[in-house]
Amino acid sequence: MDPELEPFTALFPPADLSDPPTARKVLAELTASIPVDTTGLDIEDRSVPAQPEVPVRIYRPQDSAGAIVWLHGGGFAMGNLETEHPWAGALARNAGVTVISVAYRLSPEHPFPAAHDDVYATVLWVAEHADELGLDPGRIAIGGHSSGAGIAAAVALRVRDEQSAPIRFQLLHQPLLDDRQTTWSATNFIDTPFITRDKITQMWAHYLAATPATPYAAVARATDLSDLPPAYIATAEFCPNRDEGIDYALRLLRAGVPVELHQWPGTFHGSHVILSAEISQRQNAELAAVLRRALA
Repeated sequence: MDPELEPFTALFPPADLSDPPTARKVLAELTASIPVDTTGLDIEDRSVPAQPEVPVRIYRPQDSAGAIVWLHGGGFAMGNLETEHPWAGALARNAGVTVISVAYRLSPEHPFPAAHDDVYATVLWVAEHADELGLDPGRIAIGGHSSGAGIAAAVALRVRDEQSAPIRFQLLHQPLLDDRQTTWSATNFIDTPFITRDKITQMWAHYLAATPATPYAAVARATDLSDLPPAYIATAEFCPNRDEGIDYALRLLRAGVPVELHQWPGTFHGSHVILSAEISQRQNAELAAVLRRALA
């Protein structure tokens, strides 16, 4: 493990999602201590008209180079606009891109397809109201962290299937893509920092609610990945989800989809939040640089 990251592993919340309300409280307390710099950003809370309405927070920098529908992580069961506020703001400021942060519904209270439908409705709304929002409809991306990245990839698949909106790019950071947990990393990294095999099992159980997984729930199950938007995929070395992200990148490449894949050595799932570590600073800077370049 990267020597700068190792001392912080004990500070991460317990790897347990058996009590989602408590886990949400712990995550909120953790993120509340993260410094937030929104200099140069116009921030607005809106609601996407859907059933039910979807709360979003829009971060607009000056001279925006495009927009991304951005999805927080949290194992499908945690996270909201406030816990994602530091990261959404930093992405908007550093990439020069309008960020639409989405407060999708959480499981287990709202299992699949609730979060998927919320995000899909948001993508359609952003595309249909691009002029009103001051956006170029040809420069809209989708992305997120962890489970948010998994939902983003699945929504991109649905958009392709239904030809319903233009998505130019996918920004998938440490994506959660496959409920089957059969890769080498999933079967060998059973007790890694912050996220363990048991915790991932809990995530999928909450999200699927005992219903069979479809490609719109777990995009790794999709058989046809052709004609999807170009993607950037980042994985962490000591993460059970590592190999499913790498495998998905390879499958996209074989389907003719341009992919940039970065496997970060010495890192673990969620370690990008340790802002004092040089490798975490590099990860966050790269996310912004990739997005800026993709939407330029």
